[in-house]
Amino acid sequence: MGTEAAEKAVIAAGAVKVLDPRWLKPNSIETERILSVLDETIAKLELSSLIPRIIGSLDRFADLLGPEITTSLMEYQQLSKQMEHLLAAAEEEGTTEAEEQRGSLHLLKQHLKCSVRNTLRLLLAVPSLCKALKYEVWAREPATEAFIKAFGEFRNVMLERLLTSPAEEEQTVQLLEDISLRINKNTETITALQAELAAAIRTRDEEIQNKDDMIKDLKNSMEILDECCKNNILQVKWEGEKQQKEELRASQARCARLQQDIQQLEAQFNKLVLEHQASELALRKAEFEEVHAAYTKEKAELSLLMEKHAVLLQEYSQIEKERRINEEKKKQALDELAVLTLAATRIQAFWRGYLIRSTFKPKKKKKGKGKGKSKGKGKDKKEKK
Repeated sequence: MGTEAAEKAVIAAGAVKVLDPRWLKPNSIETERILSVLDETIAKLELSSLIPRIIGSLDRFADLLGPEITTSLMEYQQLSKQMEHLLAAAEEEGTTEAEEQRGSLHLLKQHLKCSVRNTLRLLLAVPSLCKALKYEVWAREPATEAFIKAFGEFRNVMLERLLTSPAEEEQTVQLLEDISLRINKNTETITALQAELAAAIRTRDEEIQNKDDMIKDLKNSMEILDECCKNNILQVKWEGEKQQKEELRASQARCARLQQDIQQLEAQFNKLVLEHQASELALRKAEFEEVHAAYTKEKAELSLLMEKHAVLLQEYSQIEKERRINEEKKKQALDELAVLTLAATRIQAFWRGYLIRSTFKPKKKKKGKGKGKSKGKGKDKKEKK
């Protein structure tokens, strides 16, 4: 439990360092110098890994690089070719000649290193050019990419070591010792478990061997049983065939007897059929006469009924015609009555209106009496009318 608590404490401290920006800042000039050297080395590694790619496309980057850097790269290319040529010649030639060429190779290596340093100095002097080349030439060899990545991890480890205090370092050492102790204990446990597993495997192999022996015995028993079964099957088959032949002969005799009985029964059946047909013909003839007489009688009755139906249909048509004429006359009378009623109603309404207007009409004064009387009499006559 103590080891786990210490491990969690170290992990928590590492997480705090990652999340807290102040932990990522160097706390001394020496630390800053070390980190600066590491970062500069990483930048030089990245640029130096791009040099072969740039040389392969030198015509494309000539305007971007300028004449001085282009000349330095061409010099590096020539030195690289000379180095490859000397190495190939050293492999092909004998031991004595190889010893003589070691001096030339050493001198050529020095020139090549100087050429690389000079090229890196010229490239690093123009930061914008370095940035552009990183974007343009991005493909590297897998081994080179792995080395740069490993160096970057080394830089991060160094940064973590520089930011770790002595107490934290002691705690980390203690944690590593505890982890090593746990690994040893786990190794012992694994060894014991492997021994138990080996014993279990041996036991299982022995059981499998016993089962294999048992299976072999069962196979032998099954082979013996199979042989016995085959013999029994052959015996049963022979007896069955013998019994089948005997039954076949008996069956053929029974079939002959049955065939004879069938022929006799067919003769009796044909005789009975002929007798039955004669009696049936006689019965059908008598029945036909009775049916024909009944049909003739019903046909006469049907003719009589059809005549009565025709008469009744004619009478019904006459009655229906008279009823329709009466309905039309009745409808015409009702229409005339409705017209007369409407006329009378309007005349009465007109007369009542006239009487009302005559009653309430104001009387005018007359100049002469005679005229007034004559007018009065005329009015009375009109009212009487």
